[in-house]
Amino acid sequence: MSRVCVEDTSYDGDAPPAAASMADGAHLLGFSDEILLHILSHIPSTDLVLNVRRTCRKLAVLCLDKSLIHTVLLQKDYEASEDKVKQLVREIGREIQQLNMAGCYWLSGSTIEHVARCRGLVKVNLSGCRLTSLRLSKMLSVLQHLRSLAIDVSPGFDASQLSGECKATLSRVRELKQTLYTPSYGVVPCCTSLEKLLLYFEILDRTREGAILSGQLMVGQSNVPHYQNLRVFYARLAPGYINQEVVRLYLAVLSDRTPENLHAFLISVPGSFAESGATKNLLDSMARNVVLDALQLPKSWLNGSSLLQHMRFNNPFYFSFSRCTLSGGHLIQRVINGGKDLRSLASLNLSGCVHCLSPDSLLRKAEDDIDSGILETLVAACCNLRHLNLSAAHHHSSEGPGRHLCQLLARLRHLRSLSLPVCSVADSAPRADRAPAQPAMHAVPRGFGKKVRVGVQSCPGPFSSQAVPQPSSVFWSLLKNVPFLERLELIGSNFSSAMPRNEPAIRNSLPPCSRAQNVGDSEVAAIGQLAFLRHLTLAQLPSILTGSGLVSIGLQCQQLQSLSLANLGMMGKVVYMSALSDMLKHCKRLKDLRLEQPYFSANAQFFQALSQCSALQRLCLVSRSGTLQPEAVLAFMARCLHVVVCHMFTGESLTTCKSLQQSLLRSFQAERPALNVVIFPLLHEGLTDVIRDVPMVHLDEITLFKSRVAEEPPNLWW
Repeated sequence: MSRVCVEDTSYDGDAPPAAASMADGAHLLGFSDEILLHILSHIPSTDLVLNVRRTCRKLAVLCLDKSLIHTVLLQKDYEASEDKVKQLVREIGREIQQLNMAGCYWLSGSTIEHVARCRGLVKVNLSGCRLTSLRLSKMLSVLQHLRSLAIDVSPGFDASQLSGECKATLSRVRELKQTLYTPSYGVVPCCTSLEKLLLYFEILDRTREGAILSGQLMVGQSNVPHYQNLRVFYARLAPGYINQEVVRLYLAVLSDRTPENLHAFLISVPGSFAESGATKNLLDSMARNVVLDALQLPKSWLNGSSLLQHMRFNNPFYFSFSRCTLSGGHLIQRVINGGKDLRSLASLNLSGCVHCLSPDSLLRKAEDDIDSGILETLVAACCNLRHLNLSAAHHHSSEGPGRHLCQLLARLRHLRSLSLPVCSVADSAPRADRAPAQPAMHAVPRGFGKKVRVGVQSCPGPFSSQAVPQPSSVFWSLLKNVPFLERLELIGSNFSSAMPRNEPAIRNSLPPCSRAQNVGDSEVAAIGQLAFLRHLTLAQLPSILTGSGLVSIGLQCQQLQSLSLANLGMMGKVVYMSALSDMLKHCKRLKDLRLEQPYFSANAQFFQALSQCSALQRLCLVSRSGTLQPEAVLAFMARCLHVVVCHMFTGESLTTCKSLQQSLLRSFQAERPALNVVIFPLLHEGLTDVIRDVPMVHLDEITLFKSRVAEEPPNLWW
């Protein structure tokens, strides 16, 4: 809601606005308080308190309702300037009980200090904010009711600077989320009542000057974490040896004495993470003493072991076996327990588990078919799954009615997010209704991205035979049976981004799976059935001929908020630009666009089309050998007033990139406090140093490519 239309803007008199009695329609203020409160709940807190509240007497009262001001969300409120935040805290600070300022990297430390005015805070998220140990001490010293805290631990943090009052507050904190940018225990040793501990390790192996960091911490009695009341332990590691060294120190205490009430134990590690004597003791202790309902372990801890056979579960809600060599037989016997009722399971991550839908033999080849019986048992046992990830593997279905992966997954009517490899949605045999893909050499440029192809309509409409989803398609049938899907990912089983980070770096692109050649514009058009779709990822679909299916998505998926496209069609040419331009005209709610495509030309026509996405906030373009037009970028930023993230990694020269970046910052930073611009050559050796300066909220959510379905347990934090 961008504006509230009322005629009486004064507080004088008790009469309702004249417009409220208009005979030709109901005025906004004629709605009940309950409806108005629901509408107002969608307005950013700064706008609600500082603007909407001043429009009339009724809204002045409603905008200060406890349901609206007890919880204040400033996360991604990119228009929340220093002055607005300070004024907001002055006016309603005493009423705020929960405050989320995660990712407010643009606010100064002195502004963050104003959080201390919110004396009644019970829960506060300051991840991504500028916070020193002295500033944290000053704030926490007065927040005596605080029970939930999220912070960053940056280089220079010194726990000895925390005051006694601060430590007293920390001793009462029950939930802690800590993002570590330096080897440290942070405030964990002060939190003696912890029940939930979330750790994000983002420590780089080397300083900016090139010095190698050590993962050793000063371990003394006062530094030992207190885990006796711990119920949830979660650790997510970015790549790097030092992150593994530091997390071992956190785990060492758990291995000595495993908390009896531990019910969720999750460690997410890219690559390998070797077991040690301490971790083996920890796992043995967990198998003997705890009953879990959420589990994720490094793949090396599970591969080839009988650990799962000894673990005890009670009404589990989250399992992640990402990248493990878990076979279908082990999955059924040790996790599902031969078909045991797992109706409580809400989220399952089997990403990269290449054997999980096949028999026990680990000699499976990529082209081998899955065992439909294993998948059928999985679907029947976990019938209430809401989030399922089967990406990064080849899951090919054999011939036979009712045995295709899509047909079996269609029984999961409660799905809200789904990630699949492209090859898994192909019909078992090539369909007669699809023409073979034409080689790129037959494409002739014709205007803005349009191609004339032999035997192929140059730009079919969204309802032409090539774009309309075929009811006989198993993928079409799957989407018809999961109409409430909000997030969908179709990712080529061999796809790797040109900007890897949370997975081991693989720069050499592998060819797409041969079965992915059977997935093209018609399958993409089938996605248009998903009226509630909010997030869509399409990566490595080689048989996209024109991208006509994208137009169907733009027309019908009106809730779409984030779109990620990567390596569509033949790699030598960008074949879908005309269709993408038509699609963008209809994406009025799109906030995030990530586009990764070699040889992409970010020209005036592209940015003119993108300018029609009036709600766009973040743009990331990754293109090896790609080009851009600086004047077009500047014009686009001038038209799209809400864009605060502009990341472009192309084949342009360093001089061109730096000049454009400086022009964008000089032109728009004053009026957009959260503006973050990174323009840099993709293959430049200095890219790593540039990436480390990107705010984590953007780096994690849009700059880097990764599968996000079932990445973490539902409602892990806020």
